[in-house]
Amino acid sequence: MPNLGQILQSFYNLLIDGSLLQHCVASLFRVTVGFYLAVLIAVPFGVLLGCCQMFYRLINPFIQFLRPISPLAWAPFAILWFGIGDMPAIFIIFLTSFFPLLLTTIKSTASIHPMYFQVAANLQLSRWNSFRNVILPAIIPDIILVLRVTLGVAWVVVVAAEMIAVKSGLGFLIIDGRNALRLDRVVVAIAAIGTIGLLLDIVMQRLESIESVRWKIEHK
Repeated sequence: MPNLGQILQSFYNLLIDGSLLQHCVASLFRVTVGFYLAVLIAVPFGVLLGCCQMFYRLINPFIQFLRPISPLAWAPFAILWFGIGDMPAIFIIFLTSFFPLLLTTIKSTASIHPMYFQVAANLQLSRWNSFRNVILPAIIPDIILVLRVTLGVAWVVVVAAEMIAVKSGLGFLIIDGRNALRLDRVVVAIAAIGTIGLLLDIVMQRLESIESVRWKIEHK
């Protein structure tokens, strides 16, 4: 193990030349894009499946077949399809985030009491207004809760993906430090991963402090 002086010197050098910041930004960019793509696709699709049980029963075996497969198992295909760069890592992050968000949205939507939809029908609300005034307020607390867990997993997976499919990011910094026998750089990268993971978790905790989310947690 490198001593503390070597680690601090390596941290200073990586910070001064800007490479540490570049690797951090690269990792955060991939997580952000993959994560938001998963949210934008999984949540509407989950609402559709939650509202249409027949469609859900038809497609559920396919979902349950794909869900247990590790996202990293798709890395060879991601490299073949997208080449070396951001896209393979983004694709892997998308797969990591998609299924937890999808299944949570399906369960949350399907558990909405039918009485609320009957009231919406009596008020002659359009489908969009029913979604905005009935479905969305009901599922948001569950969605925000799963977002925290999913984002944490996505941050772990992006580091692993960067060890395989890209040439930048904190995962790549670890591999590069290992290959150069610069374990001081590896320790710096590990510390950066933990620090950013902690900050991301703090941000998601702020979302859980929203009144409607806190109310649902306290009354479960």
